[in-house]
Amino acid sequence: MRVDYEALAKSIAALTEGETDAVALMATVTCEVHHADDRFDWTGFYRVTAPDLLKIGPYQGGHGCLVIPFSRGVCGAAARTGAVQLVPDVEVFDGHIACASSTRSELVLPVRNGAGEIIAVFDIDSNQPDAFTDQDAGALADILESVFAHV
Repeated sequence: MRVDYEALAKSIAALTEGETDAVALMATVTCEVHHADDRFDWTGFYRVTAPDLLKIGPYQGGHGCLVIPFSRGVCGAAARTGAVQLVPDVEVFDGHIACASSTRSELVLPVRNGAGEIIAVFDIDSNQPDAFTDQDAGALADILESVFAHV
């Protein structure tokens, strides 16, 4: 099953309308995205909790890493650079952190609040190699921007 981003965006917008609590929004987005596509093996947020430090937030799937410094891994790279990380093969990503041995590819998007500050990263792992596209990245970035604009 492949995600219908137009329907997903409408569903998330309806579910999150008027909500400003970041964790509540993260939990709802995670649930909706995780169940929207069978490529999505692990879906969740890592929250910025201190300078240069991410901690696990709401997620779906197996256990995630509890703490990720900005200096390590795909999530750290997204937080550090503020750029989307689309990794077709995690084995060749320098510094990849193997939170789950089943992960083959990864998509991580920075999450900004209304002031433009990075408050988290949204991480999607797949047990399939080369699972994600620029279309996935663009559509998810649009959803995240609209959901977290009022946080």
